[in-house]
Amino acid sequence: MRHLIRFVVSMAALLVASFAMIHLIPGDPVRASLGPAAPVELVQARTAALGLDRPLIEQFFTYVGHVFTGNLGTSFISSEPVGEVIMARLPNTLMLAVLATVVALLVALPLGMWAAIRTENGRNRGTEITFNSVTGTAVALPEFLYSIALVTVFAIGLHLFPPAGKAGLDSFVLPVASLAIGPIAMIARIARVETLKELGSDYIRLARAKRLPAGRLYLRHVLPNTLTATLTLGGLLLTALIAGSVLVEYVFAWPGLGLKITEAITQKDYPVAQAVILVYGGIVLVVNFAVDLLLGVLDPTSKIKES
Repeated sequence: MRHLIRFVVSMAALLVASFAMIHLIPGDPVRASLGPAAPVELVQARTAALGLDRPLIEQFFTYVGHVFTGNLGTSFISSEPVGEVIMARLPNTLMLAVLATVVALLVALPLGMWAAIRTENGRNRGTEITFNSVTGTAVALPEFLYSIALVTVFAIGLHLFPPAGKAGLDSFVLPVASLAIGPIAMIARIARVETLKELGSDYIRLARAKRLPAGRLYLRHVLPNTLTATLTLGGLLLTALIAGSVLVEYVFAWPGLGLKITEAITQKDYPVAQAVILVYGGIVLVVNFAVDLLLGVLDPTSKIKES
């Protein structure tokens, strides 16, 4: 109930913030979208059609009612319903984010565990220094630099993958890799720290004293106990990748929400930008709430389960 109340309060704050966005734009947003040469009559008609000439509190409750009924407004540029625009592009963004998260977890967990096992008790200092240096650098670089580098090398240079657009499975490789490299490094660092902590625990010493096979020791005993922190980080990364895919989608001309919000902001299509921000925020809150509940089920010592 505590997490549910927090989720509801956060959703209410998100609704207020998304509503306030169009009212915080300096000047007249309708005039800005139509251009300085637009006739006064056209500006007034568009303002009345959007309900921006009504009292602010009335506008807010109308906006909330429209959101709950799926009416997210109409695009200034194309006159399309914003809900249709989002539903056409949201799956493409989710596919990129989910695939990048899955790839990151599948690569980072074994990598982090391997690094921990190899460097346990101060062994193989060279491996530890190399691992920390490479992953630290990979975390520090932004996704759009990976995008540009991958396009330059693998699309333009080697012609192995298409440089842009969504056309077949091979078109997923470079965008997913661009989004996944940083998370792989981050999760691998967390997985190494958690694995080292588990390897130093009493139950692992007992298991080794019983001469359990290495596969059973690491996969059955160590791995499950490193998943709590990794799962938490994975949920946070999924939400970050959904919102952080904007520049990657722009570089690869990927038909997702990231490219759409870039176009909406540059074209001053405020209803679209407002709706995309609302959708991004809603996804982040839902995923975080789901991760909290899942951790309560998987981790018996979790505070959420105790409460």
